[in-house]
Amino acid sequence: MLGAAIIQPDVRAVIPRMPEPMVQPDGTAKNDGERHAAKRFIAQLRHDHPHLKCLITEDSLRANAPPLETLHDEGCHSILGGKAGDHASVCTQVQAAEEAGRVTSYERHDRAAGVSHRFRFVNDVPLKASRAAVRVNFIAYWEMGPDQVQHFSWVTDVRGSTRNVSPLMRGGRARWKIANETCNTLKNQGDHCEHNYGHGEQQLSVVFAMLMMLAFWVDQTQQRCCAFFRAVWTKLGSTRLVWERLRALFYDYRFESMRELLEALLYGFEKSRPLLMTDTSEILRISLICRLVNPAIPHRHRWGLPTSSHVPVLRRTWRLFCSPFDGH
Repeated sequence: MLGAAIIQPDVRAVIPRMPEPMVQPDGTAKNDGERHAAKRFIAQLRHDHPHLKCLITEDSLRANAPPLETLHDEGCHSILGGKAGDHASVCTQVQAAEEAGRVTSYERHDRAAGVSHRFRFVNDVPLKASRAAVRVNFIAYWEMGPDQVQHFSWVTDVRGSTRNVSPLMRGGRARWKIANETCNTLKNQGDHCEHNYGHGEQQLSVVFAMLMMLAFWVDQTQQRCCAFFRAVWTKLGSTRLVWERLRALFYDYRFESMRELLEALLYGFEKSRPLLMTDTSEILRISLICRLVNPAIPHRHRWGLPTSSHVPVLRRTWRLFCSPFDGH
């Protein structure tokens, strides 16, 4: 299943899109791959939102000619990972451009964070020597802190400049939100999403995955748009605790709306004693078997109990904390 989400570098919440299942095409016994699922997803996205300006960010495995041509044909811009190991041809072209003096270097310092940002970028280089018509712009970035240096690189169809290279870098790094705020949340924050091997009978696993993503969409929309939810989140400190407390109240109390449930968590509520509901037509009867004769008690003090060897059986109507010696 191919998943996607709307992300923004400055916003923690993500808005998931309807995932695209990788299913068996008619007449075949093998599921189709990620590339075909991505083409169907992009086509459906443009059909649903023909005027939405999209900038697609993906990993370096998608930075090749067919996906780039698909995005271009559908009117989408892109920022794709550009690792040296996956794109040796691009790195060779960048090296040639640097020798020709076409590479631009740019650096800025964030004194508050104690971090330096260094960029190197070049525009209009071929993605591959065999596909010279597919042109990309290359960006390399280093984040240099007092303890470590991180390096990233991307290819994009957006021309780089000293004015937009930093926002492009932040857009490229925001791709990790699909892993952290989406996949990690679904696996470790209470949704119990795990990898599976197959679609089940009649695509059952796909149906469950779609329902899970729909619930996740509702949760993320609340995190982004619901003031009550955000206030409860701030009060409790973690989304995992928010879901645990929501479930606990949902199981034990009756609420008229989701707003009332969130208000109970935010403002607190008075805990009342449980109201026991008993169906007198189906009262449980318990047979209590006990030996009423205690050998340690002298015979004359045994309340005139029968001397038969048969043990008496007392049939009592069940009630809370009753004793076999309680009066009728």
